[in-house]
Amino acid sequence: MGFLLAAFQAPLAANLIDDASWLFAVVVAMVVATVILADDAQRRRPAQAEAE
Repeated sequence: MGFLLAAFQAPLAANLIDDASWLFAVVVAMVVATVILADDAQRRRPAQAEAE
C-alpha cells in the first residue's frame, strides 16, 4: 500500500519540485517493497526435511 502511495505521489512531487529528490523516495519504496515480497515468499516456502 505504501508503495502505491509513493508511486502516486511521485508525479505530483516532480511537478512541484525542481530537483530529482522525489526519485529517491520512489527508489526507496521500490527497494522496501522488493524486500517485503522476498521475505514473504521465503516464509511461505515449506521447511525442508532433514536427511537422516
